[in-house]
Amino acid sequence: MKIAVNTRFLLPGRLEGIGRYTLEVVQRLAACRPDDEFIFFFDRPWDPTFITAPNITPVAVFPPARHPILWYIWFEVALPKQLERYKPDVFISLDGYCSLSAKTPTLMGIHDIAHVHYPRQIPLLVRSYYDFFIPRYLRRANHIVTVSNFSKSDIVQYYDIQPDRISIAPNGVNSHFKPLSAAAQQQVRLQYTDGQPYFFYLGAIHPRKNLERLIHAFDLFKTRTGAPHQLLLGGRLAWQTGGLREALEKTSYRQDIRLLGYVSDEVLPSLVGAAFALTYVSLFEGFGVPLLEAMYTDTAVITADCSAMPEVVGDAALLVDPFRTESIAAAMELLVNTPTLREELIQRGRIQRQQYHWDLTTAVINQQIDKLLP
Repeated sequence: MKIAVNTRFLLPGRLEGIGRYTLEVVQRLAACRPDDEFIFFFDRPWDPTFITAPNITPVAVFPPARHPILWYIWFEVALPKQLERYKPDVFISLDGYCSLSAKTPTLMGIHDIAHVHYPRQIPLLVRSYYDFFIPRYLRRANHIVTVSNFSKSDIVQYYDIQPDRISIAPNGVNSHFKPLSAAAQQQVRLQYTDGQPYFFYLGAIHPRKNLERLIHAFDLFKTRTGAPHQLLLGGRLAWQTGGLREALEKTSYRQDIRLLGYVSDEVLPSLVGAAFALTYVSLFEGFGVPLLEAMYTDTAVITADCSAMPEVVGDAALLVDPFRTESIAAAMELLVNTPTLREELIQRGRIQRQQYHWDLTTAVINQQIDKLLP
């Protein structure tokens, strides 16, 4: 059999959520289906490190698709021509897009529909594209996978998709995420915070991630406790970052807050593993991969009580109201003042994390591929 895959988010040195998900799944699929041929469709010259098996053929499809107009050209003009040329038995697209004009049986992955809930936080042209195409993509796909029960319910409710057309294939984590020794943790702290404990945020920086309130909460926490803890923010600046900059200008503890920018895969596990706690108080998530990365590194978690986040962490985190600065600050204070609670959350995380790993994710997708193949 011949299986085509949209791999346009496999970017060396710039793998983020969707790219990581795609990479982990398709590498496993190629390994567990050695008799099938895989065609990886990139939107630019590919990095050979992504070609991990002899049954993978990489193909660059012009143009690079990073703008709504180019998305349309890539998915509706360029990609269908390549699918017609290679004639795969099934097409897998795990980034929330597919092709309306292609005839190939399609398995589509979509992680969330955040644009529905927070439309003003998305550039107008992008939002218009999502509003028009995503419902059509969902109806076009022969089967859909998503990452959480929450996202499945959200898609079913908002787009009136039949539940049996959606399977849940949740995220896993890279094997490099594992607990650090006390000495290794101290080395990381010496490098980033002069040896002081720190709260850590990880993710793209834009309004939905709620970093303004997190900074205000950190201010309140420091004022109340005088604790030496610092706040590290890891992630690329995405869009609408004016509120973050304003919050940083107003904080009384700017010297204790550090923006790290994009954090590489090589550095990230150590930064998560040495943190006093992950503070992930986003307003909306279809899953929230950093929550899982924290549990795999034995790091305590503070997260929001909305969307998919309670589902992912179970009872292994402190849940806060992300709209209330007081709620976030109180959780930080409680964790610092109650060492036994922090240890208890870490223990619960060791149990909760067992539900999530890439082999389980791949098994769900592999089963759906078999159902689509002739």
